[in-house]
Amino acid sequence: MNKSSSMNTLKKVLRLIRRYRIQVFFSIFLSAVSMILQLYVPILFGEAIDHISAAGADPKYFVGILMKIVIVVLIYAFASWLMNLVNNHITYGVVEDLRKKAIRKIQDLPLSFLDQHSTGDIVGRVIADADQLSDGLLLGFSQLFSGIVTIFVTLYFMFSKSISITLMVLVMTPISFLVARFIASRSYTMFAKQSETRGKQTGLINEMIGNEKIVKAFAREDRASQRFASINKELQKYSQSAVFFSSLTNPATRAVNNVIYALVALVGSMKIMSGTLSVGGLTVLLSYANQYMKPFNDISSVVTELQNSLACAARVFELIEEEAQTPDPDRQLKADRGEIGIDHVYFSYDKKQKLIEDFSFHADPGMTVAIVGPTGSGKTTFINLLMRFYDVDEGKICIDDQDINEVSRKSLRRHYGMVLQDTWLKNASVRENIAIGRPDASDEEIIEAARRAHSYEFIRRMPEGLDTIIDDDSLSQGQKQLLCITRVMLCMPPMLILDEATSSIDTRTEVLIQQAFGKLMEGRTSFIVAHRLSTIRNADQILVMCSGKIIEQGSHEELMKKNGFYTKLYESQFAKAD
Repeated sequence: MNKSSSMNTLKKVLRLIRRYRIQVFFSIFLSAVSMILQLYVPILFGEAIDHISAAGADPKYFVGILMKIVIVVLIYAFASWLMNLVNNHITYGVVEDLRKKAIRKIQDLPLSFLDQHSTGDIVGRVIADADQLSDGLLLGFSQLFSGIVTIFVTLYFMFSKSISITLMVLVMTPISFLVARFIASRSYTMFAKQSETRGKQTGLINEMIGNEKIVKAFAREDRASQRFASINKELQKYSQSAVFFSSLTNPATRAVNNVIYALVALVGSMKIMSGTLSVGGLTVLLSYANQYMKPFNDISSVVTELQNSLACAARVFELIEEEAQTPDPDRQLKADRGEIGIDHVYFSYDKKQKLIEDFSFHADPGMTVAIVGPTGSGKTTFINLLMRFYDVDEGKICIDDQDINEVSRKSLRRHYGMVLQDTWLKNASVRENIAIGRPDASDEEIIEAARRAHSYEFIRRMPEGLDTIIDDDSLSQGQKQLLCITRVMLCMPPMLILDEATSSIDTRTEVLIQQAFGKLMEGRTSFIVAHRLSTIRNADQILVMCSGKIIEQGSHEELMKKNGFYTKLYESQFAKAD
């Protein structure tokens, strides 16, 4: 199974390389030129030795042969340099293409995949694993092609000197291959486990560093260190095993090669004594025997590195080949009224554990709908379904009588303005962070939106105003949430989703924001997820959810009269204050 997996991954890598076939051909040509020139040098030395043996030292001959050697070496060096340049272009081009495919695939993957895999693991595949592949490819192109060319060229020159000695070398060659293959088959498994464990380690580091305040607040430093030590120990075990098996390859093949070299020297000496081979000829054969066996040592090293690279590449291809979200139709959503109909919807994240069952609801245009309920009741899941972050298992959701599964996701999401409890800012200017939904917005429009969202006060105090570069750590949680609200104020979408949108804002600012939202929601269908029931008393409809179902529905006054679940929730928050 491991061999099959390795071969399948290699075929996929070769398909990526196919785009660079002209450069590959050029690399092979340069490799052949450089190796032929390199291997021509021993012939010149052999001729010089035979000349000395026959005619003695001749200064003019030595100057001529020395000039030849210098010219050959210079051309060989230039060809090798150019070959390495081409190999770099191929290698990093392939890795660039692979990363592009991975990033594009991440954009097309359903959120369920991203929810089930840690951020560190996915980042590790795109960055670290792709880097490992580039290292293997670079070594492969640099040594594999050169090694193959060297083998064929040395065989040609060796046959020209002694057919019997060359045949003896050929007969011994398969032993090196068998040894290398035996060891490589065992090293791939260890490299695959090493790569997988490295992904776990990256995920843990990302989790711990990103939440270091929480770790320190709950005095979890020792536990965090223990978790890291456990994974680090596991990585050490697999890394040591992988390196151990791979390190056996080179010494084992070298031992076989030394035996072959000794046999060439022995048989060649006997031929010199019988007069069928000259001293210069034996010198050339010994040099070529060494040159011939060297590629097998190099290739064995390359195979080891390729095993590691293929194990890493397999993880990247696994990401690229994940099943994408269902294709988007070409039809665009046209929602002028904002009428939303939810008809007998069923959904669950885990098909074995039911969540939303037979959910039906109708929102008239311009209605403000509040969604309340205990944790895990399905409030955020309902929002995920409205935005089509997840697709329903059964039933349908319609906007202005258009099934959202029959329109493109982009057109659907352009009709919503969404502010979540969890904020997100990119490492860019304040202007870019606000204008994500409207990149063409003018500064005047951005400032007006900031004034309505009450974020302009702290924006204008920044060193460079809208041009100030910020990231996720440069603002308070409340300021970040105000910027997210400003985004929505700028876009002015026909429908709104507010999921605890003011949870991180002080009470005074919250009152102002609620007033701004009141103006923004006029004539717009709005969904508000709230735990603080004071923020949704004026909603047209309040949906009380529990275990994925609507158990109560109505206005605040209607629900209070029922004296049911909503009444208990409300009284639990306000009874003491009243």
